[in-house]
Amino acid sequence: MLDLVILASEAGEYVDPSVGGFNLLNGTFFVSVAMLILIGIVLYKKVPAIIGASLDRKIASIKAELDQAHALRADAEKLRAEYEAKLAAATQEAADMNDRAEADAEAILAKARTDAENLIVRRQKMATDKIAAAERAAIAEIRSKVALAATGAAASLIAENHNADADKSLVDQTVAQLGARLN
Repeated sequence: MLDLVILASEAGEYVDPSVGGFNLLNGTFFVSVAMLILIGIVLYKKVPAIIGASLDRKIASIKAELDQAHALRADAEKLRAEYEAKLAAATQEAADMNDRAEADAEAILAKARTDAENLIVRRQKMATDKIAAAERAAIAEIRSKVALAATGAAASLIAENHNADADKSLVDQTVAQLGARLN
């Protein structure tokens, strides 16, 4: 292509595009005219208003999404705070339950110790009472045997040593003592 331009210029067929000394028909002129026409069409079709409206709609949708995101974040923070409070309450309740369980265990142990001590005391008393009852029974049995032996011995002594005359003086003496005792 460059060769053609060089050949055309050598041949003398070059036409000067200037009009009245001004070179108006160059590339800058055509680009400027095309730009003015393009800007005119853009303004005539109200493209800036359309672009502005489109951007406004996009801004409004983004703003709505941001507002929704803020609302969701506020809800999430509220839920988080609520669950943190529930967790703290559950932790406190678990600690209270643990403390109560330990206190109950201590109370049960103390009651068991007291009950065991009371049982030991009762068993010791029962054993002591059984021993005392066995002693009383043994003493009563010995007294009974001694009384029987003494009665038997007294009966045999009376049978050997007393006769009718001795009995008469003994009866008279007892009657005399009865009169003195009754008065």
